[in-house]
Amino acid sequence: MPRIAVDAMGGDFAPDEVVRGVAKVSLSSDIQMVLVGHADQIQGLLDAGEYDPELISVRHCSSAIGMAEDPRDALRAKKDASINVAARMVAAGEADAMVSAGNTGACVLAAAKHWKLLPGIRKAALASVFPRQTEYEGQDHLALLLDVGATIRCDAIELAQFGVMGSAYARTISKVPTPRVGLLNMGSEPNKGGEVLVAAHRILSSLPAIHFVGNVEGNDVATGRADVIVAEGILGNVTLKLLEGVAEVAWKLASHAAHDNWRWRLGMAMLSSGIERMRDLADFQTYGGAPILGFEHLWIKAHGRSRAPAIANAIKVAAKAVRDGIVPDMTEAVAKLQ
Repeated sequence: MPRIAVDAMGGDFAPDEVVRGVAKVSLSSDIQMVLVGHADQIQGLLDAGEYDPELISVRHCSSAIGMAEDPRDALRAKKDASINVAARMVAAGEADAMVSAGNTGACVLAAAKHWKLLPGIRKAALASVFPRQTEYEGQDHLALLLDVGATIRCDAIELAQFGVMGSAYARTISKVPTPRVGLLNMGSEPNKGGEVLVAAHRILSSLPAIHFVGNVEGNDVATGRADVIVAEGILGNVTLKLLEGVAEVAWKLASHAAHDNWRWRLGMAMLSSGIERMRDLADFQTYGGAPILGFEHLWIKAHGRSRAPAIANAIKVAAKAVRDGIVPDMTEAVAKLQ
């Protein structure tokens, strides 16, 4: 079984919720896990509940990087921080993948510091999964958007590489034989979006190894038209935050209306099962985390507000990705692009 290094000190609710999530996984799977952080704190939390000691070990480190700290300065000053220690463990072969709900910038920079990029890859991409409509039976209800923050600007070749890596990830994790890949743009025409996006469209269209469906606009993001959506980090990040914000506002507005009006309460009651399904799809805790793609090792970045269920799901995603050989699959896909 894969061995997953878990940053016990990363996230808004660390280490309590992280340790509980790891303990939960130990009671329901055979995944080997290493909790990286302050050993006394971690052991105290483990001893307060149930867990399988055969599946959990602890690696002590003396410091952690806070969610609000400057990532570059903190990584440089805190060489014994849990993110650094866990990343070095994976690089040394002591673990097969890593999970952290910590400072996003520090996660990306730590991966770049301690791990090598895949041969031929120029930039890593932070991916994110999000709920959307489906258009055919068997289509995953989660789509993949990358990049959402590891980069700011990209050139055409880098965007094409994101498409190849995203397609390989969706094929391996979502079991979609030929994932649909779209390029986020301001129009569906191939000549829209400026020089970089036009060139990226041309390159993606020429790749026989992926199923490129062309440009996708903002109103296509939540549909089933594309399983993988490629964007520069600044645009992908804004899109992701917009999706999260709209879902949260829509739920709050409906809840307030139901509280003030009996007709809304009746309607909410009649639609309760569908509404709960929508909430489950939009809840990041149900899918745990999303990958940083482009390195020779796998890093699953959990949401900063993750509690135990989200941490548990992130660990399961990491283990599944290792078992299914996502890094070798991406390496092969990128080699074909070259």
